[in-house]
Amino acid sequence: MNKVFITGASSGIGKSLALAYAKRKCTLGLSARRIEMLNEVSNACKELGATPFVYQLDVQDRNKCEMIAKQFIEDADGIDCVIANAGIGGNDNIYSGSSKDINNVLKTNILGVTNTLMPFIPYMKEQKSGSLVCISSVASYVPLPFHGGYTSSKIAIRMIFDSWRPTLQRHNIKTISICPGFVDTPIVKGPARKLPMKSPDKAAERFVKIISKGKNTYVYPWHYKILIFIAKVIPEWLYNYVIKKIFHKPIN
Repeated sequence: MNKVFITGASSGIGKSLALAYAKRKCTLGLSARRIEMLNEVSNACKELGATPFVYQLDVQDRNKCEMIAKQFIEDADGIDCVIANAGIGGNDNIYSGSSKDINNVLKTNILGVTNTLMPFIPYMKEQKSGSLVCISSVASYVPLPFHGGYTSSKIAIRMIFDSWRPTLQRHNIKTISICPGFVDTPIVKGPARKLPMKSPDKAAERFVKIISKGKNTYVYPWHYKILIFIAKVIPEWLYNYVIKKIFHKPIN
């Protein structure tokens, strides 16, 4: 994969993915809202031998997503892989009386993914190749208190990919859902920071390998599969009791 477009590339997993692909001398489309941080990532990618293009983008802006997708394809002379990484966490503020916060999470994490990916699909269909990647979460399998918006958004994008996969496979377009557990990025706050976490750089290197293999759904690291299994088989009352003890305060 030589031509890779990444959203949310200014920090966290997105930044680490950009640097991982830069080490492989790729042509990169780097997008995020924070242009100063994005330019710093771009400079680091150049030093590693990549050819980066920078685009300031809010993934909630459908029209701009379409415009920038077209622009990157022109700048890079094609597209191999699109990684919809941009996303936010946040408390639902369930007692606030307002849906503002939860709606912002839902719009960013669901519509932001479809806004990012869908403009590239016609090009991939025409060339009969390409990879679409969404960064879902282990939380798409395991409910978290105070975070109904976040967990449901991660379920939604994973199910979108599961639904797209049979149709897009006939055009040799791969749909890859990556479901990380806690990775040491700014999105992890509160009690969750006390839990064991993987570094974003190590995670990104693993994700690049998984993307190249075209794996459908990938849970990282592997031991979260055990947690997912336990959450499915234990009684709901017991799960709720345990999870409330762990996350007794809102987490982001």
